Amino acid sequence: MTRNLRIGMGWDVHPFALGRPLIVGGVTIPHERGLLGHSDADVLCHALCDALLGAAALGDIGTHFPDSQPQYKDVSSLVLLKFVCRLIDQAGFGIVNVDMTVLAQKPKIAPYVTQMRRNLADVLGVEENAVSIKATTTEGLGFVGRVEGIAACAIALLYQTQGAAS
Repeated sequence: MTRNLRIGMGWDVHPFALGRPLIVGGVTIPHERGLLGHSDADVLCHALCDALLGAAALGDIGTHFPDSQPQYKDVSSLVLLKFVCRLIDQAGFGIVNVDMTVLAQKPKIAPYVTQMRRNLADVLGVEENAVSIKATTTEGLGFVGRVEGIAACAIALLYQTQGAAS
């Protein structure tokens, strides 16, 4: 049986802001600043949403969850990700695996990766070994290196489920 595979890529950036919790991959990380955004600004979940939507050719996160809509104010990005999973399922696709990288000078992300993988695997409905998360710095370069914000990128591989439209 041949499966129709689709790859999608997502990228997101959020600046740091005082008075907000820092949430990455559904994990609240102790830090003096959180990320600025309409939702909880979970940069990793946002990049993953875009990768999944892109692979299924369903637009982008801003199309589905515009910051002009009050119902998305401070919402958990895990809720947004769950909605995206329903969309790709309805479009006739399943998730093979996802691979993500968080770019952050500070705080250190590595101690939280295991819990992030668990959180995302649970929402995606896949085994934890189908979720890869890496963390890196930018060696002091750019906005990430100046500790002005965090960026994340994600790649998702989808397969066409039986009976899905081509």
